[in-house]
Amino acid sequence: MEERIDRAVELFKSGYNCSQSVVTAFADLYDLTEEQALRIAASFGAGIGRMRETCGAACGMFILAGLQTGSVVPDAKAKGANYKLVQDLAQVFVARNGSLNCGELLGLKKNHPISSMPEERTATYYKKRPCVKMVEEAARIWVEYLEEQKINDHA
Repeated sequence: MEERIDRAVELFKSGYNCSQSVVTAFADLYDLTEEQALRIAASFGAGIGRMRETCGAACGMFILAGLQTGSVVPDAKAKGANYKLVQDLAQVFVARNGSLNCGELLGLKKNHPISSMPEERTATYYKKRPCVKMVEEAARIWVEYLEEQKINDHA
């Protein structure tokens, strides 16, 4: 599973957004092609559409939670199980990183201007942003969840 974490980081460093990187690293587990995963997660990067709201890496983890436990019937109990998983994952992400908010993680001011154009990926970009770490953390949290499920399934 460590390869999946490395793959998520590699995808981010090759230019994909944080959400795409996390989802695509696990796409095959959910019978998704790489292209499908990239499209599904495309809008969630940079804090959802570069609005600096919920961290895109965390959103990627939540997309995976939906693929894993999402309800396909309008049943409150099934929805509740998925929502609990998302809340548990969010709690771990916040405990490790201090926030779920992209702008806060980046240290941006409250009225920081929103732009739809992503910054060029340069050495300076990677030095000033914690995004690689967020991608790695989200992928690691998902791996830990999957490993815990495997243990519980065999118990």
